[in-house]
Amino acid sequence: MARGGKAFKAVAKGMAVVASAAAVIERRRRAAIAAEYHEHPVAALPMPDRAPAPVAVTAAAPVPAPREEAAAPARTPAPPPVPTHGAFGRELHPGRPATPAEAVPWGLRVAAESTWRLLLLGAALYVVFMVVDMLRLVAFAVLASLLISALLEPTVSWLRRHGVPRSLAAGGVFMSGLAGIGLVGWFVVWQVTTNLSDVTSKVQDGVATLRDWLITGPLHLTEQQIKDFADQITKAISTNTDQLTSVGLTGAQIAVEVLTAVLLAFFTTFFLLYDGERIWGWALRGLPRHSRYAMAGAGPKAWATLTAYVRGTVCVAFIDAVCIGIGIQLLGVPMALPLAVIIFLGAFVPLVGALVTGTVAVLIALVTTSPWTALMVLVVLIAVQQLEGHILQPLILGRAVRVHPLGVVLGVAAGSIIGGIGGAIVAVPLIAVTNTVVGHLRRRNEAGQAVFTALEAAREAAVARTASAAAAGAAAPGAASAPAAAE
Repeated sequence: MARGGKAFKAVAKGMAVVASAAAVIERRRRAAIAAEYHEHPVAALPMPDRAPAPVAVTAAAPVPAPREEAAAPARTPAPPPVPTHGAFGRELHPGRPATPAEAVPWGLRVAAESTWRLLLLGAALYVVFMVVDMLRLVAFAVLASLLISALLEPTVSWLRRHGVPRSLAAGGVFMSGLAGIGLVGWFVVWQVTTNLSDVTSKVQDGVATLRDWLITGPLHLTEQQIKDFADQITKAISTNTDQLTSVGLTGAQIAVEVLTAVLLAFFTTFFLLYDGERIWGWALRGLPRHSRYAMAGAGPKAWATLTAYVRGTVCVAFIDAVCIGIGIQLLGVPMALPLAVIIFLGAFVPLVGALVTGTVAVLIALVTTSPWTALMVLVVLIAVQQLEGHILQPLILGRAVRVHPLGVVLGVAAGSIIGGIGGAIVAVPLIAVTNTVVGHLRRRNEAGQAVFTALEAAREAAVARTASAAAAGAAAPGAASAPAAAE
């Protein structure tokens, strides 16, 4: 018994030591939690105004349990856990962001996100331009065929609506358009070759007049200076014979490429007139499935915009050529008709095309007549351009092609830098079609968002009605049983 008592006392003493150590550890843990809790305060939970009254319970007569569940005593909310960095395991300091990304200002983050997206878009456009430059022969042929088809397609549609077979309508309109283009080219060549000798002699007289003005005018140049300048030009031409030869070879290659592009454009135009709807359906099948419906609606609108642009541009170019041709004819400038045709072709570049091609008439008037006549031709050009920009373009094109004049000028400049004359011609219709497609897709997205919002509102209203009906049905049995309980 003595040994058992001693063992029991030793065990009790050890348990007391362990209990005291555990109490010390618990007190330290509570002190740390309390300090962290005071450092990061949390809003206190709402407490009742007064505690429920205690219920007296005797041992002899136990109180039966009430039907309703007694309210649980209010408990002090436990302090929140110490927040730490998710990826670093360190305690969160009040003045330190949770992640390094949160330390970056919001404006800088938005700028960085926008910048890399713009860089990615610019790289994609650069790749597209490189591919187009590699295939510029095919690209310009297709774009030219689209413009010609937009001009001729309304006639084909009109013939088909009146019972003409599709092949006959497409072939007849295509041959008529080809004949018209051939007649215009033949007329320009005929007028130039007919008046070439007269113009050459007048140019020589104009050069002699210019030489006399350089000598007797305000510059007071001498014969030797003019002769030295002419010798320098001759020497520069003779020392660059190889380069000129390579340019000649390049010119022959360009002639072959132009002929190939013309034949390809004619071939593509015929098939666009003959089977344009099937070609568009085939192009739609190459798009992702979720994009087909959007582009199926944007395609006809883009084609209508292109058709309105081409027809309006032809009308404006014809009026410009007629007005400028009549003006230079009245001023006595030679080759008024071929100059008018050249101005008509140049007017397909909006706002600046007729003015640039009209400078040829100014130069011819300068070397063949007098500086005063050249100045009057320039005045006629500017007046016709003002008429085009303020009356003809808004009246004929109207709202079909809604492109700001600044966008037109910048588009023509960018197109001429990228693709030369062809790029300047196709830049504005490309901008107009892109503007129409983007506007259609934006309106379609807005309409879809409005429909989605309306459906969500209807669903929420239906859920609210169902909930109110369920609450009314649950309250009805309780209201009916209240009088019975009272009885």
